[in-house]
Amino acid sequence: MRGRRHARMGPATAIRVVLATIVIGAVAVGCAAAAPEGAPTEAAAPDASTSTGPSGPVGGTRPAPGSFGFGRPAMPAEIAAWDRDVGPDGVGLPPGSATVTEGLEVYAARCAVCHGVDGTGGPNDVLAGRLPDDGFPFATDAAPYTVGSYWPYATTLFDYVRKAMPFDAPGSMSDLEVYGAVAAVLLFNDLVDDDAVVDADLIASLRMPSRDRFVPDDRTGGPVVR
Repeated sequence: MRGRRHARMGPATAIRVVLATIVIGAVAVGCAAAAPEGAPTEAAAPDASTSTGPSGPVGGTRPAPGSFGFGRPAMPAEIAAWDRDVGPDGVGLPPGSATVTEGLEVYAARCAVCHGVDGTGGPNDVLAGRLPDDGFPFATDAAPYTVGSYWPYATTLFDYVRKAMPFDAPGSMSDLEVYGAVAAVLLFNDLVDDDAVVDADLIASLRMPSRDRFVPDDRTGGPVVR
């Protein structure tokens, strides 16, 4: 009985098979590279030219979505709560007033813990102090930027206090309390008398010592201010 002969691949045959495989692979790559324009290919990369950014299509024609599905339009009352700027000319100051005496009470309750009992000595910014002859050495000297030595308009002082103070609850003071706090700060800087009544007319008409130190920035593209 003769046993079955098993085919065995000699070294020369193995080399021929490997070479044939390499040639077939090269031909396949060449055909893919030479495929007709527009022919589909596998695993085609996405067209980045049609990607859509947050504000619309990026380099393509895909339209931006009409909505991103979150948030809502602001209500008129919500807009009005923030839309209350006061300009340097006093436009936007609310009705109301406060005496300096009332202002000192507001200051003691809401401001002194950060700025000291008289605008000095607290852990935060110094508010009170005038420089000799109302000098203005801030370009070369490290003098404290107090309301009396630097702030150009009492109107914008009111605006800042109303929006940003007190530090732990900004915007929480009523307009009358803001008038009071501003009255106290103006008193500490010798800008009003201790019997003054601070209201929109007084704040708008008060000329701060450093008013003329500030000029409009009307540069035309270079460093020179005309």
